[in-house]
Amino acid sequence: MKQKIRIGSGAGFSGDRIEPALILAEKGELDYLVLECLAERTIALAQKEKLANPELGYDPLLEKRLIGLLPLLARKKIRLITNMGAANPIAAAKKVREMLVKAGLNLKIATVTGDDVLEKLDLNELSLEGNKAIKNYPEIISANAYLGHEGILEALQNEAQIIITGRVADPSLFLAPMIHEFGWDTQNFDLLGKGTVIGHLMECAGQITGGYFADPLKKPVPGMETLGHPFADIFPDGKAIISKVNGTGGVVNLQTVKEQLLYEVINPFQYLTPDVAADFTTVKLHDLQNDRVEIRDGTGNKRPETLKVSIGYLAYFKGEGEISYAGTGAFERAKLAEEIIVKRIGNQFSEFRTDLLGINSLHKSTFGQDTIPYEIRLRVAGKARSIEDAKLIGEEVEALYTNGPAAGGGVIKRASEIIGIVSVLMNRKKINTQVTYL
Repeated sequence: MKQKIRIGSGAGFSGDRIEPALILAEKGELDYLVLECLAERTIALAQKEKLANPELGYDPLLEKRLIGLLPLLARKKIRLITNMGAANPIAAAKKVREMLVKAGLNLKIATVTGDDVLEKLDLNELSLEGNKAIKNYPEIISANAYLGHEGILEALQNEAQIIITGRVADPSLFLAPMIHEFGWDTQNFDLLGKGTVIGHLMECAGQITGGYFADPLKKPVPGMETLGHPFADIFPDGKAIISKVNGTGGVVNLQTVKEQLLYEVINPFQYLTPDVAADFTTVKLHDLQNDRVEIRDGTGNKRPETLKVSIGYLAYFKGEGEISYAGTGAFERAKLAEEIIVKRIGNQFSEFRTDLLGINSLHKSTFGQDTIPYEIRLRVAGKARSIEDAKLIGEEVEALYTNGPAAGGGVIKRASEIIGIVSVLMNRKKINTQVTYL
């Protein structure tokens, strides 16, 4: 049994930067690299893409993200765990195999599947968000259960060096190698709780090194343009020290760790994952200085009998249009443009809104701050029944060039199909995890 392992977090979402993972692999002295690239809406969009082309449905940045990493993984003997398989882990693995062959590398690939439970979905189940039967939502296109550590653990035990999953709970991506390397009993929920705390802290990558945390007035963070991503030194008792590669930007301190610890946590006494009901209230943090924070004493209780299932459905079509006004009277001209649009098409959509960006776009109020900016951007958006109806909004905004107030410019128009997300709980006995090797 190892006395310490080091896991790096190279990505915290699908569109994350690529550079920090390369730095971690090159200079981080890692045992494992985790790329967490999957969100609820991301996988629903991937399922839609897979329906159009069965060879797609994995993360669109898969090749770009891995092309530079694969030689480093091989040379440094780093094992990669990622959910970039999204809706199609098998196709993602085949693409990675092609890349390995082209690079003259030989690494064992495993895929973890079984999260796609669309055919097992009970349409009479009530959504957690709206308490409405799933059958009463528009066309369902995806249903993916949050798997736990089991499939990844099996792949690690069978010496896979690259593990590609679909929907796996974010902390489980990090927990599996801890169980594997330290021989943790999967019924020891105290240890699994500790590991889940570490996984939760690491899952959003740059957020714990100052990204999404920084505020130049209250919480300044140095070197944001070269923000480094974190790694964690983890020990058999579940203690960890989180840090980053020397020379990278950002900071790791008690503030950044505390904010990430509470990120997306509804009940800190019972943070539910497929592996454990983790208790974050017992966690102790100690600042070791020099971008090093120690985490210890998380705990946990028995895992839930149900797994969360994220369901994607075709919600509606959205039309958007934007135009800018600047100079003397910019506010008044933007208001006139807004009035024109509302009178022409405002009653043609079930939901319709206009925003004056810089005035009232976020809170729909100025809160008594009456300073009028020198430039205003009008944004118009509406919910439509079809893509053609949605396009009308952008067309009307564009028409303001010659049919509206003076000196409008910089028009942007968009029309898109919006995927809605709801969730249900499913008995875990109905869900079967499969591991496939290439």
